[in-house]
Amino acid sequence: MNNSVSENTQAILLLTAPLIVGHEAYSSEMLSQGEYNRLEKILQEKQHEPADLLGPEAEEILSQFHSIVDSPRIMRLLGRGFLLSQAIERWHARSIWVISRADLDYPALLKIRLKDAAPVVLYGCGDNSVLNSGGLAIVGSRHVDNDLIEYTETIGRLTAMAGKTVVSGGARGIDQAAMRGALQSGGRVIGALADSLERLTLARDSREFLINEQLVLISAYDPAAGFNVGHAMQRNKIIYALADAALIVSSDYESGGTWAGAIEQLEKLRIIPVYARSDGEIGKGLQALTSKGALPWPNPSSPEALAEALSVKVSPVRGAPGQGKLPLTIE
Repeated sequence: MNNSVSENTQAILLLTAPLIVGHEAYSSEMLSQGEYNRLEKILQEKQHEPADLLGPEAEEILSQFHSIVDSPRIMRLLGRGFLLSQAIERWHARSIWVISRADLDYPALLKIRLKDAAPVVLYGCGDNSVLNSGGLAIVGSRHVDNDLIEYTETIGRLTAMAGKTVVSGGARGIDQAAMRGALQSGGRVIGALADSLERLTLARDSREFLINEQLVLISAYDPAAGFNVGHAMQRNKIIYALADAALIVSSDYESGGTWAGAIEQLEKLRIIPVYARSDGEIGKGLQALTSKGALPWPNPSSPEALAEALSVKVSPVRGAPGQGKLPLTIE
């Protein structure tokens, strides 16, 4: 992918991104996603693009809606041009690309499914065309035994054999096992990360697959950012939105990111069908998710059967929280 950053994305980065370069402190004034969404809507109503704020008429444009926009704050953020140039140079040196919702190559699945909740900016490394391929999201706990690791690698291999993409979060345990199984079988993998994109793009285990265009790593957070619980929770939306169906291999009960992400899908977003592992020792977490609407994983034994499992569609039924079931139709 071309590593050039569009003018629209440059403006959006200045407004919303921390622009971490080395140990530089970043601006605490950067716009939250909700604040940027409001600004974006105002600009669209006035037939402007974010890039228009980089030109000499920026102050004049902002003055048109000074009563609802903190113009001095916006101008201070737009004044971080030198810091942005340093950040872009650093990202390019590491083959990291940056796209925003204003770019044509931003993943359509995220825009359609998440709407205003879609990340304003995506950082990544690898072939970003894979991001619209759908596939199977495979997620689960970090701390699992070897049997579940082997089980998950097998699902990853079968997904690759079916010509489908594995989508996961890159965390140790289930996530990495699913990705490893698919990659070692020649399949494609999307790793949606909550932190440390820069470090993982340079890791020896990743480079070969990135170069071969089997692996694409993405993050909605600065490539140099460290772990943050809130980011990890928000990253779940991206994993589900990029897939055709999801398989929960393991989950704690009423705690942890896997549980939170599954509950959000089952009770609120209802973007795709959510399966729960149905063989072996299930545990209280998976039992509870099944009672809330997760489907029992059909344990496909062939690539064709796995592809059929991904063809299930969901139609949400509105009702009391936690009581919604997902009527299913097989295409």
